[in-house]
Amino acid sequence: MPQKQRHLRRYLIAGLLIWLPLGVTLLVIQFLVNTMDGLLLLLPAQYHPSELLSVHIPGLGVVLAAAIVLLTGMIVANFFGRRLIALWESLLQRIPLVRSIYGSVKQLAETLFSTGGNSFRKVLLIEYPRRGIWTLAFQTGSASDEVQAKTGQRLVNVFVPTTPNPTSGFYLMLAQEEVIELDMSVDDALKTIISMGVIMPPPRKAEAAPSLEQQAGKPVP
Repeated sequence: MPQKQRHLRRYLIAGLLIWLPLGVTLLVIQFLVNTMDGLLLLLPAQYHPSELLSVHIPGLGVVLAAAIVLLTGMIVANFFGRRLIALWESLLQRIPLVRSIYGSVKQLAETLFSTGGNSFRKVLLIEYPRRGIWTLAFQTGSASDEVQAKTGQRLVNVFVPTTPNPTSGFYLMLAQEEVIELDMSVDDALKTIISMGVIMPPPRKAEAAPSLEQQAGKPVP
């Protein structure tokens, strides 16, 4: 390949490495902003900000959604708010289909956002979909007591995400001895999955090898 073509190819790749991530990031942000702005359509037409201000303000739906979530959190953080939410949830529990969906989503949200929970806190290495093939997975909890009693094994709940879309995947129950817990962070694991293995976590610094005195059990001065 001529030298000029090599330089041109190098410059093209360098430009793509700058604009491609930026373009994808802007598209994702634009999608999120447009989705949140769509919430404003729930308001009566005369109360739309574009009607009141006579100008369309992109991203106003994001601000409105954040304000609603913040205001709701402030309300339910006190005793009166908790009583009000308890009354509201008791009404939802009387509706057959709604109580199943609402209860499941509420329990999932409480598990994910709980600071003391173990869901999606550990990255695992498992053999899937068959022996000899390894993949990354996330521990979501422990199997129910009934399942563990009937299988006679200590099982863990595992979520195996698909790539490049990690929001879908497979739910598995594996024996504790069949999973390998990694020191890899959840963020690094998600980057690896989304990039289909192109982006790998940085290598960890190797621990210093024990000295001969330490191996022999002798005190080190």
